Amino acid sequence: MKSEKRISQRRRSRISLKFGKFMKYICSGEQLKAVDEMVPSSESIGTKDCSASDYSSKAGEVVKHPDIGNIEEAEWSLRETSSLNYEEARALLGRIEYQKGNIEAALHVFEGIDIAAATPKMKIALALANRKGERHKRRSQNLSSPPMSVHAISLLLEAIFLKAKCLQGLGRFKEAAQSCKVILDIVESSFAEGFPENLGADCKLQETLNRAVELLPELWKLADAPRETIMSYRRALLPCWNLDAETTAKLQKEFAIFLLYCGGETCPPNLRSQMGSSFVPRNNIEEAILLLMILLRKVALKRIEWDPSILDHLSFAFSIAGDLSSLAKQIEELLPGIINRKERYRILALCYYGAGEDLVALNLLRKLLSGSEDPKCLPALLIASKICGEYPDLAEEGATFASRALECLGDGCDQMESIANCLLGISLSAQSKVAITDFDRATRQAKALQALVSAARSTNMRDLSILYRLSLEYAEQRKLNAAHYYAKMLLKLEGGSNLKGWLLMARILSAQKRYEDAETILNAALDQTGKWEQGELLRTKAKVQLVQGQLKGAVETYTHLLAALQVQTKTFSSDKRFYKGSANHARSLELEVWLDLAFIYINLSQWHDAEICLSKSEAISSYSASKCHATGVLYEKKGLYKDAIKAFRSALNIDPAHVPSLISTAVVLRQLSDQSNAVIRSFLMAALRLDGMNSSAWYNLGLFYKSQGTQSSKLEAAECFEAAASLEETAPVEPFR
Repeated sequence: MKSEKRISQRRRSRISLKFGKFMKYICSGEQLKAVDEMVPSSESIGTKDCSASDYSSKAGEVVKHPDIGNIEEAEWSLRETSSLNYEEARALLGRIEYQKGNIEAALHVFEGIDIAAATPKMKIALALANRKGERHKRRSQNLSSPPMSVHAISLLLEAIFLKAKCLQGLGRFKEAAQSCKVILDIVESSFAEGFPENLGADCKLQETLNRAVELLPELWKLADAPRETIMSYRRALLPCWNLDAETTAKLQKEFAIFLLYCGGETCPPNLRSQMGSSFVPRNNIEEAILLLMILLRKVALKRIEWDPSILDHLSFAFSIAGDLSSLAKQIEELLPGIINRKERYRILALCYYGAGEDLVALNLLRKLLSGSEDPKCLPALLIASKICGEYPDLAEEGATFASRALECLGDGCDQMESIANCLLGISLSAQSKVAITDFDRATRQAKALQALVSAARSTNMRDLSILYRLSLEYAEQRKLNAAHYYAKMLLKLEGGSNLKGWLLMARILSAQKRYEDAETILNAALDQTGKWEQGELLRTKAKVQLVQGQLKGAVETYTHLLAALQVQTKTFSSDKRFYKGSANHARSLELEVWLDLAFIYINLSQWHDAEICLSKSEAISSYSASKCHATGVLYEKKGLYKDAIKAFRSALNIDPAHVPSLISTAVVLRQLSDQSNAVIRSFLMAALRLDGMNSSAWYNLGLFYKSQGTQSSKLEAAECFEAAASLEETAPVEPFR
């Protein structure tokens, strides 16, 4: 018996000596520096035999199962060589095992700690320590001694944190998150006014709390629990944790990224305690935008370092929200030097272009492309050319930008060359519409086709947008066979997924007077598109039915369209997530439908029904050139020519380039016969300058020349009638564009 006692004492002595160096390390307060830099060891205080199925912290390395007997001896030695109790000893031993890479052994040690029993003691001790610190500041009386020291609490909280890390390493993410949450619950319930700044500074209590706050959302993400992830992020961003600025910024950025890309909508934050004027986000996107804007403000105040990814994520968020003007405002408020001036010009131009402020964007691009900045910036040249191509009066400048882009490319990327050629073709086509002479118009139309064909060939006829532009240009030049060929190729490539391709094909077929085929195409398109995208298709179908004399069918189609638009408008008004542009498009289309119905009833001389339709359009938009023109046509059909003239003038005051109003004004003035011939001719010529392919303008100009009675005017009238007849033969039920 004596010999056995001696052996036991020697064993305990060896273990005590073995842990002496660790006690010095522990008492120094260096607790968490090695947590994330573990070096797995083949030796373990609490490990024994191993098997191939055991957990390994390195690929191909097998970690041994814990030996309960050795762990108990180590615990006993730790308690004997220091003033640690059972839980503290296990916490210390578990940390050592974790730092050596023995995760399973460390977890076994941590699981032996009775956290539930220690939690009330820790809460009381932390509360007392906080009050003691406050009383110490006031130089007041001492309080009763706490059941645990702050150092012991720090050791146990660290053990809980390391237990969560062990569970994470073993893939038990939900258990890890629940374990990590215990730390936050203990601290939050102990300090009603938040974690004190100086409490636990000596024993790294604040560092453990910081890591737990950061780790909890990541664990919920790994556990595939998005709701818990968001709740933990919101909790982490509360001010009660006394986090430093960098940690808070990191959490805000990670939370914003999760909100943007998590793929699901979660409940908005409950901020009933906020003031009435405070902004409360209603969905993921708004909450992410708010967080990213806070980060930008911190950058401006120099509280955190600049992170370019903040602007990337904010750009994406505002794009999804459809509010690029707000993004432009945020970029404009950035201090000089945060982003490059050239980059600022480019981003702002994109923002304003996306927000519909094309001319503001163009001015910014002109600054960027000036000689003092970056005149060879290829993306800027292409964007500037695209903007100019949408405005006939800027088309010449757009062609210049596209030509400069082609010069910058040289023998560069074929894809970029095709885009530049396409934009050149678009600008030349827009130029042809404002050409003064027929020769200039024909020359620019030929060059536009040449550029578009070159763009299509450089992409092997596989680029959908280029094929659409090429087919559209052939159609507008009334080369319908070529237009039909490319439109058919376009539909085949895109598999009927694009609404514009269906509409273009139907309009080309209507221009070829193949109305039944056009209606078949439209029916096929209606079968393959969603209900919110059927508006233009239904309107075109109604017009095709009208041309075929199917008046009843056309009215039924219009009625179906109006019902769908009214439901769509209510949806847009109740759901703020839809873009404003979508709601505006629905209202604009509804206005056009009511005007179409008004023209039907005007042609049928059903004045009352026509007036009802016009009143409906008035309710949608009173400031509309089309509505004023329809009102004028109604007065004209009734024989009220002076009222008609007033209505047409109102339309031209709203839109001086409204071609139908120009033509109708000339027609009514000719019937009144109280205006000079020069005035009547000027209206018709203005209409033809704006739309040289308008058969009605040519026809009425022919009537005007015919009424002159001279030989030369009769010849001119014959030419006008010939042009009108030719254009009428190839006129679509709706404009191609």
